[in-house]
Amino acid sequence: MRLAASCYSALHERVRAELDRVGLDALLLDDPLDVAYLTGFSHFPNERPVAAYLARDGAVLLLVPDLEREYAADQRAAADLVVYPEFPGERSPWAVLRDAVPVPPVRAGYAPSTSVARVAGLGRAFPGTAWEPTDLVGTLRLRKTPEEIALHAEAARIADAMLAEGVRLVADALAGGGELPTETELAGHVTRYGAAKMYAEHDDVVVVPMLTGGLVYGGPNSAQPHRLPGGDRLRHGEPFMLSLGCAVGGRFVESERTFLLGEPTAEQRRYYEVVREAQQVGTEALRPGVRCVDANRACLEVIRRAGLGEYLRHRQGHGIGLGFHEPPWVADGDDTVLVPGMVLSSEPGVYVPGHAGYRISDTVLVTDDGPRRLTSYPRDLAEIVIGA
Repeated sequence: MRLAASCYSALHERVRAELDRVGLDALLLDDPLDVAYLTGFSHFPNERPVAAYLARDGAVLLLVPDLEREYAADQRAAADLVVYPEFPGERSPWAVLRDAVPVPPVRAGYAPSTSVARVAGLGRAFPGTAWEPTDLVGTLRLRKTPEEIALHAEAARIADAMLAEGVRLVADALAGGGELPTETELAGHVTRYGAAKMYAEHDDVVVVPMLTGGLVYGGPNSAQPHRLPGGDRLRHGEPFMLSLGCAVGGRFVESERTFLLGEPTAEQRRYYEVVREAQQVGTEALRPGVRCVDANRACLEVIRRAGLGEYLRHRQGHGIGLGFHEPPWVADGDDTVLVPGMVLSSEPGVYVPGHAGYRISDTVLVTDDGPRRLTSYPRDLAEIVIGA
């Protein structure tokens, strides 16, 4: 699944309208996700510049090295290709781009993430152009179109299926009396399952880094929120976490649950139920007109009121789109007001050193009527216990 050409044409017109509003003649984007947003071209980023150039009154150009020429064509990039031989090359890639621009812009914008070195290179290649940073595309990316939302929804379905498959593998191992999988074995299994499901059910898969996968950790390891999977085996009596996600059409989701292996102890029940309540309150707060900072405070206050504030390690959530993590940040310090079309994670957690971590994450769409969970794997305590 990928966006239709008409979606990119409509996007280009929205960008042109924004350029007109702020008085810019053109826009250059070199962040890989911005390039994918504007043209549909996803690539492996490296030292060779890849950039999208959109003129307010002209064509959309995609600057690529020669080694990306065929790949850009295969992806049906919504832009005219401008190809340079190699980097650094005898001529700067920016000079090659300049030759392809019929009328150099007087004022042009670049994304805030563009490096100082690249801005200097643009200045040398376009000596008569005043270059200035603008986040107009970043602002557009905050709010997803109906077509993008459909991609997120399909990704959510697959991510939930990955969770279910991970649970099946662990439950079967318990029932069979054999060894439980290691973190890396379980992570590898659900990653392969998600990719196989995606390719079996879709003819036109948009390949991006970390197409399917995520984090898997059990027991005390799960008290480190972004710990990478290791060789430790899951153990009966301990919690374990499946923090999974995938991308359809380049649009990501995450679906995360903490599972309990065996009959939960009173301590495990307490931690889990506090996090579940915090996630429910935080998710309900993701409504139009609410500031990110206020949703975050409502969510985390549940954990603090329960006396578990010392075990907080992070905010409620973040935006999700072409990036797994992207603005807005559902956190202290972000005054962004939520609007319909935003896609966010809601993922509070507590992390008890030497014991375990407990986190629940759903991908949530902000709608006119309030929050809508795109991921829907069960959250009730009775449904996350395995082998009791």
